[in-house]
Amino acid sequence: MYKEIVINAGSEETRAALLEENELVELYIERPVSQRVVGNIYKGKVENVLPGMQAAFVDIGLERNAFLYIDDALPPRNGEDDDDYEDVKNLSIKDVLNEGQEILVQVVKEPIGAKGARVSRHITLPGRYLVLMPMVDYVGVSRRIQDDEERSRLRRLAEKVRPEGAGLIVRTVAEGHEESDLAQDVDFLVKLWGRIQNRAKNTRAPALLHRDLGLVFRVVRDMFTDDVNKLVVDSRHEYDRIMELLDFISPSLKGRVSLYRNKDQAIFDFYGLEAEIDKALKRRVWLKCGGYIVIDQAEALTAIDVNTGKYVGSTNLADTVLKTNLEAAREIARQLRLRDIGGIIVIDFIDMESHRHRQRVLQALEESLRRDRTKAHILGITQLGLVEMTRKKVRQGLDQTLQKQCPYCEGRGKVLSEETMARRVRREIRRILRQSTSDAILIEVHPSVAALVIGSGGQALKELEKDLRKSIFIKGSDDCHIEDMRLKALGSKDEVQEKALPVKAGQVLELKVEEPHVSNLFDGIARVEGYVVDIEGAGNKVGERVKVQITRAFRTYAKARILA
Repeated sequence: MYKEIVINAGSEETRAALLEENELVELYIERPVSQRVVGNIYKGKVENVLPGMQAAFVDIGLERNAFLYIDDALPPRNGEDDDDYEDVKNLSIKDVLNEGQEILVQVVKEPIGAKGARVSRHITLPGRYLVLMPMVDYVGVSRRIQDDEERSRLRRLAEKVRPEGAGLIVRTVAEGHEESDLAQDVDFLVKLWGRIQNRAKNTRAPALLHRDLGLVFRVVRDMFTDDVNKLVVDSRHEYDRIMELLDFISPSLKGRVSLYRNKDQAIFDFYGLEAEIDKALKRRVWLKCGGYIVIDQAEALTAIDVNTGKYVGSTNLADTVLKTNLEAAREIARQLRLRDIGGIIVIDFIDMESHRHRQRVLQALEESLRRDRTKAHILGITQLGLVEMTRKKVRQGLDQTLQKQCPYCEGRGKVLSEETMARRVRREIRRILRQSTSDAILIEVHPSVAALVIGSGGQALKELEKDLRKSIFIKGSDDCHIEDMRLKALGSKDEVQEKALPVKAGQVLELKVEEPHVSNLFDGIARVEGYVVDIEGAGNKVGERVKVQITRAFRTYAKARILA
């Protein structure tokens, strides 16, 4: 499989994209104002110990206190056969931590929404080929290395270079490498851990002791492996730094790094990635066959629905459904990686009667997820025919990184209809005027709502005035949100009318004719702040700007004539 890494390094943000067969599958974004904290090591102070939750809150100097669960506070296990672990796993959190205690913790999960970061006392320091675990005393090998002989060889090498009293995990990228490469990694990580310990001794909590590498270095360290064909970056400064880093960790990969030099087109535009990022923020994703998937992310879970859309197939219904589901399975795996969706995921594939077809779709989903570096687990198909799965959630998803909650609908995704809002405005006018001694009221609403409150020919407004025996002025404003209603004035009819009408008789204006009059095509309609102006003889001037003089001004509209 052809793999390529594209890095856009700017002063405001750095973006790294992973492409497989020229298709965007992963995107990482880092901004100076919101740098990630996963991997950072802090000296924290325990603020609260909560036995009822078996957890503690730790002040590490961030905006919100970090969350430390009991399993992450207990001493780390020394491998799968650690007998001592059985003696401590049933302890209460208050037996492990005290309020005011200073501890070393590492962030394992970014702050998301209103939740603070999740931290652990199980410190890990990743290198190129190995991960140093200063708190444990065993060797592990990445499960992605499947050859038994290679696993045994790497385990023996790791045991030889392992520092006394510390543990190591052999990373996937170490496959095929020799003892000298692993030893070099260990030497660097041991020195790094020594510096962190020295800072901890001389620093008061809360304090940052170690910040993980920036995005570019993390990508080179963790993603730029032998199976990646090319890495291209658009910054000379970052290009030089990458080459220096590769001199140290993988000189053989230097020939695959190139500098993007096209000044006329941004690197993400050249690769067509900006359009792909925009698509990744949309709810509906179209498949090449003509079907589509719909992704709805809620707080508790993500629901994904598969539809045939425009795809009608060529043989029979079962074949059409199978082909759509197979393509959807591969696209769903890609979207989970690209959007970095975590937590509980429920997928509603199109119903399949054949058990063999259902297994093929599940197999396609599993195969596509194997390329995902984030751990995912498929639980199977429920009695309702839904596929349940989980995916580890470590950082904010793409939507949370690039978008914010709509300040109008507050995450609902919908707003009140004009009809609903018009009825609400009428009820509010009734409430205000029944509690007021004023003779008139001026309300400002969205133009589409104003039109319904006023009614055809002003009939709805006249009936409301007749019922309340007071004068009501409705003003439409494009600046007003469809769910807003602004009380602009209360007082006598003359006082309110002076504020309500945006035009006066005799006033000369230049207006754009927007549409012909509904019942009198000879006239044209223009608007001033949503207020209707009926221009005599302008029915054939739609789209033109004309100079007019206001002849009469009423509460809901004005009459005007064209000036020569």
